[in-house]
Amino acid sequence: MSEGVTQARYRVTGMDCGACASKIDTALRRVPGVSEVAVSFQSGVLSLAHDERVDEAAVTKTLSKLGFGATPLAADSVAERPADTAWWKSAKARATLLCGLAVAVAYGVGQLFPPIERYAFIAALLVGLIPVARRAFAAARMGSPFSIEMLMTVAAVGAVIIGATEEAAAVVLFFLVGEMLEGLAASRARRSISDLANLVPKTALVEEAGEIRTVQAEVLQVGEIILVRPGERIAADGEIIEGAGDIDEAPVTGESVPKAKVAGDTVFAGTINTTGVLRIRVTAAAADNTIARVVRLVEEAQESKAPTERFIDRFSRVYTPFVVLFAVLVAVVPPLAVGAPWQTWIYRGLAVLLIGCPCALVISTPAAIAASLSAGARRGLLLKGGAVLEGLRHVTAVAFDKTGTLTQGRPIVTDIVAFERSEDVVLAMTAALERGSTHPLAVAILDKAKAQGVSIPPAFMAKALAGEGISGNVAGETTFFGSPKAAVERAPINPAKAARIEALNAEGKTVSVLVVNGQAVGLVALRDEPRPDARKGLSALTARGVRTVMLTGDNARTAAAVGDRLGVEVRAELMPQDKLAIVRALQAEGLTVAKVGDGINDAPALAAADIGIAMGGGTDVALETADAAALHGRVSDVADMIALSKATMRNIYQNITVALGLKVVFLVTTVIGVTGLWPAILADTGATVLVTLNAIRLLRWRPV
Repeated sequence: MSEGVTQARYRVTGMDCGACASKIDTALRRVPGVSEVAVSFQSGVLSLAHDERVDEAAVTKTLSKLGFGATPLAADSVAERPADTAWWKSAKARATLLCGLAVAVAYGVGQLFPPIERYAFIAALLVGLIPVARRAFAAARMGSPFSIEMLMTVAAVGAVIIGATEEAAAVVLFFLVGEMLEGLAASRARRSISDLANLVPKTALVEEAGEIRTVQAEVLQVGEIILVRPGERIAADGEIIEGAGDIDEAPVTGESVPKAKVAGDTVFAGTINTTGVLRIRVTAAAADNTIARVVRLVEEAQESKAPTERFIDRFSRVYTPFVVLFAVLVAVVPPLAVGAPWQTWIYRGLAVLLIGCPCALVISTPAAIAASLSAGARRGLLLKGGAVLEGLRHVTAVAFDKTGTLTQGRPIVTDIVAFERSEDVVLAMTAALERGSTHPLAVAILDKAKAQGVSIPPAFMAKALAGEGISGNVAGETTFFGSPKAAVERAPINPAKAARIEALNAEGKTVSVLVVNGQAVGLVALRDEPRPDARKGLSALTARGVRTVMLTGDNARTAAAVGDRLGVEVRAELMPQDKLAIVRALQAEGLTVAKVGDGINDAPALAAADIGIAMGGGTDVALETADAAALHGRVSDVADMIALSKATMRNIYQNITVALGLKVVFLVTTVIGVTGLWPAILADTGATVLVTLNAIRLLRWRPV
């Protein structure tokens, strides 16, 4: 940030469409001292950079003149969400109800006292029009002369001048009803991401010096110990230090089945502890927990416009002045050219003016994108902006890393082979030697022993032998566990045993031999296994016509074993620069390439790809690198992202068709005299509401 420049954020009320955001943007950019403006009507947040000439009062005063309210937010706040209020308590609802009452009274007065009917409707008209006109002229002074409020004001005043007073009052009422419905639809769209932020409980039980006290979750500090009982939501990201339980992560990752968690496992804020009492060490402050970062990134993504949205914005800047000019021509050309009645054609020109409002068109794309980003985030699919969301539908090739992406990222025991003694004894003696080690292979063996309930005997004088394995004394017997090459030096391995070792190696497994008192008594094979959904996820991509490739630095035999199981094209023994070259080669073939990895390795390939996707369970890297992140690390998430992209674009095309189609129909029918002012305003507000409601359908999107 430049010296002397202040960053500020505001929660804006009354901002219900892209046109509203555009008016705010235009007005604030004209304020001396304001250098940057970012307005997101989807999240209702305004961000701006300004110098000392601008203060909070100047910003709120400018917004107030345009008809918007503003409340300052902390620079990094994501938790401050607008409180839900009944629809009838909003300012727009009150204005609509008041205008409706005035029109009803005017109608009654007209029935009882016909001579003053015109004046009664003018009074009713003014009840609704004065606030609209004030906003219209304020917007015009601040650089937005072609606002819907200005078009509405001109049309209503013009209708009064030509004697269509009753219609003018009704049109203003319909306009206010449409604005109220837009507000309701927009608040419904915002509520999805707000609900996500509200998943984190307000309080937490902190354990300190043996005592338990209740504190506000927002003040939890890294390193504090919190107690979470069965049925409670977890108040912070953390690591379990004591206890075990099943954690329902559906609110954060979309996983339908609770995950069993034990000491040492990580947990996320907002998830639910369904069983057991947990003591958890906090690893992230409230502003940095998983949900807070997801909400912040989604809000930032909503401010990033998609190519289609940018095109619509440019189009609407030309479209609205053109329609205004067309309305003027409709009003004056027929009377001047062929002597047609002035009143008839002025009336039609005013109707065309109302039809020309671009609200429905402007909102068609951002409303759909906002709903999709929210729907994706709630299912663990984090897409960083409209451009990414739109671009995913074009993906024709996906390059996956192997370790941690297609596979679990950690070895597990796949085979225990007993040549002598039993499998349980082989596992127990192996675990005895490995106990205390943090090596991934040792951890896998100890996990296997624990899972099978094997009793582990004590080991003495255990020591690691560099490049060979580990030796020691287990239950009074001299024991060695290590590579087949090192085992051969300590015990004879006959051809049958050697063949078994070779067969396991051919399957891409790491094999270690257990030698006891100079005799090879068994072996243990380990492998980094594919994720449970990897084959299904790859098949889903193939079914969509997307080419899949696995890129790995592993040896060709291990890579081929994984590739054969998953049915994916394999490129092995690659350096980072090799992966980059392969991505570029795929692009040179005319393919649009997505690169999927853990967000840390292979940065050149991730950067070179058309779309970079990070796999991870809510880590900083998974959230903050690449263009998108699959929070719960399922391979099928990649196909789901593409499906969401295509569903979004279908929705956008539907919205554009409705917005433009209705306008074209009513423009034609208005010019030929079939429809008038009432249908004109209904065409505008009706199209806006229809487009918004259609976009909101995406909030219910589910992967197929």
